[in-house]
Amino acid sequence: MTHPLQTRPLNICMVSDFFYPAMGGVESHLYNNSQCLIQRGHKVIIITHSHGNRRGVRYIAGGLKVYHVPAVIVYSNASLPTFFCTFPIFRQIFIREQIDIVHGHQAFSTFCHEALLHARSMGLKTVFTDHSLLGFADASGILLNKLLKFTLSDVHHAICVSHTSKENTVLRAALDPHQVSVIPNAIIADQFRPDPGARDAAWITVVVLSRLVYRKGIDLLVAAVPHICELCPRVRFIIGGDGPMRINIEQMRERHMLQDRVELLGSVQAADVRSVLVRGDIFLNTSLTEAFCIAIVEAASCGLLVVSTRVGGIPEVLPRYMVTFAVPEEDHVVEALLEAVGRVDDRASHPELAPSHFHSQVKKMYSWQNVAERTEQVYSKIAHIEEPPLIERFRRYYGCGLVAGKLFCLVAAVDFLIGVALAWLWPKERIERARNFDRAKYAAIVAHNRILANAPASSFQQPDHIAGF
Repeated sequence: MTHPLQTRPLNICMVSDFFYPAMGGVESHLYNNSQCLIQRGHKVIIITHSHGNRRGVRYIAGGLKVYHVPAVIVYSNASLPTFFCTFPIFRQIFIREQIDIVHGHQAFSTFCHEALLHARSMGLKTVFTDHSLLGFADASGILLNKLLKFTLSDVHHAICVSHTSKENTVLRAALDPHQVSVIPNAIIADQFRPDPGARDAAWITVVVLSRLVYRKGIDLLVAAVPHICELCPRVRFIIGGDGPMRINIEQMRERHMLQDRVELLGSVQAADVRSVLVRGDIFLNTSLTEAFCIAIVEAASCGLLVVSTRVGGIPEVLPRYMVTFAVPEEDHVVEALLEAVGRVDDRASHPELAPSHFHSQVKKMYSWQNVAERTEQVYSKIAHIEEPPLIERFRRYYGCGLVAGKLFCLVAAVDFLIGVALAWLWPKERIERARNFDRAKYAAIVAHNRILANAPASSFQQPDHIAGF
């Protein structure tokens, strides 16, 4: 028998602390995947925390509705954990928007964990996507892994962005591998077209675009740059990004007097990434841990040869002829860069290394439409799963550990009782349903504005059928 969720468009709620105006891979994934799901006929909203004065409800391109919920930010754009305090407002949103599936993103996101817990207390379907790799030995990793095990014990399905990430998540959360799917990130390839004319033929330019933090291997970058500049007089570096380790790069540049060879751009807006990439011949990634690394896909799409540390899921991302790998050690990074410099010099005699060929191959491999289609298949897969009784949920939580299991059962029980109290205080029948975004009207307005933008000023006249908008 076909479940109703498999035969009609879905109402999907994406939840994460990490969304625009902050920049990053998770933010890009949320936005682009949501837009493609909307194009496939589903209703998608996003819940994230407030950013400065950006609070309340906002619509962004394509009719994507974003709830900016007030929250206290504690570290690295993650909100303060409250466990139960977000339940009333999350419940209001889920009921107002008639949500079928709650999809949480990123293990570091407090909003993600809390939304999934509250959604399960309300009997909603849940999906989790993990975008990062975590260790097993340090204190922060142990605590976060235990929290992740609690959350994923009662989630219907999990998604990872690489097979390495899947293995890591399965081990951290003790999951059944059949309950975890791999759906990679993607890019909009048309926004990252090569431009050979933007390069300076007098130099071999190495581009670095990254957050300047420890896990991105900035120590390796600081150590490798002076050696490369000494060995290769024609090589220069363009480094974009900001972070606490920017001072290390500035000190290196001053110490070795490389002001004419190392250009620091600071923070680079998403709209300017292509204009920076097309200036380069080689893209350098020195990450110490990475589940996917969308930056090397953008660089390859712009026609750059990629040099990257062989860590995490990076070896799965690009064909071998597009990338030169290095062990995350200074000498190996220098050797890999020297090899890439030689390949750039010999590029004209190898058609497979042409920037246009790189772009066409990346365009075939990665698209957000494909990501949305595969995500939709996950939603369809969980639609028929029967809602387990409360005692079964407790059994799953109890298996999370001798002490932690009892604590998790207590948290789930309290959350369930809060849900019962909220249902009595604010019955869902008394909660007003939100109006759906009128995509047909939006499309007509966009089309009309394009006509006006291309029309001569003297011909401006508002058509009668647009006057009501």
